Amino acid sequence: MTAQRMPIGVAGLGLMGSSIATCLLMAGHAVTGLVQRIDEGAAARRRISDFLGQVKKGTSFGEDAGSAMERLIITNDISMLGKHHLIIESISESAAKKAELFRQLEGAIPNTAIIGTNTSAIPISLLQEGMRNPERLLGIHWGEPAHIGRFMEIICGNKTAPHHAERMMVLAESWGKEPSLVKKDIRGFISNRLMYALMRESFYLVENGYATYEDIDRACRNDLGSWITFAGPFRYMDLTGIPAYLSVMEELFPELNNAVDAPAFIKELVSSGAKGVSNASGFYPYTQRSAKQWEELFVRFSSEIRQLSEKYPQHAGDEV
Repeated sequence: MTAQRMPIGVAGLGLMGSSIATCLLMAGHAVTGLVQRIDEGAAARRRISDFLGQVKKGTSFGEDAGSAMERLIITNDISMLGKHHLIIESISESAAKKAELFRQLEGAIPNTAIIGTNTSAIPISLLQEGMRNPERLLGIHWGEPAHIGRFMEIICGNKTAPHHAERMMVLAESWGKEPSLVKKDIRGFISNRLMYALMRESFYLVENGYATYEDIDRACRNDLGSWITFAGPFRYMDLTGIPAYLSVMEELFPELNNAVDAPAFIKELVSSGAKGVSNASGFYPYTQRSAKQWEELFVRFSSEIRQLSEKYPQHAGDEV
């Protein structure tokens, strides 16, 4: 059996886990989904089937969704993962819960199997503590929606074996991703450290009356949004002239917000029950209908922007 077709386990089939399972089915893998309670299986199966229907049009996925679903097994029996050589964990963002799951997995899977943890903030080295074989654990940070986007980060903990990370980089490309390798463990990895720095400055501008939500979102859409799919910050500086950026950095960096506490008004928003479009309550006002429409538009946009980005891969301009 080739690596691309090997069965893969996905532990946790919530929204993100279902999206990950969909991506793997699209790549031709058999997938064994592990759920905590078997009665969660029906909802997860429906989600995955719906996701496959979303990507049927507008991507390179040409298989019938029904055929792909035949390769999906959902179980609450961890022993069903006993012959799998790659398990991707996507449960709640709790170090304690993940550690308990890894303890159970290590009692059920081969010693050579790789465990990938889908975490966006917990240090991999922290999660490796207490494992019998910590060298097998690495971070596999997926973007949302996982079955559509090209984003992925492979993160090495302090004890991760480099050959496991190299293998995952190759596999990620076979899944249609353009992965980044985080060679040394750091909280937040690459994308979240960059994104949350942007968010922190955005909150600062709103809290201090410089701009509204709408103004900041509009500026991002029409500036960063017009080039960042094509080039990251370093390529963009190459394209537009490096010296000017140094001059701005020297003037601007001392003025940027360096707060270490989360903004008070996002705490208040969350305390009030706001989750965003999932419950039609967020920074912007929503009705149930408009929230659903925004979700549908996000999926459509994600598919279309992937098609565009595939025309301009990272090294598109390099000499052949």
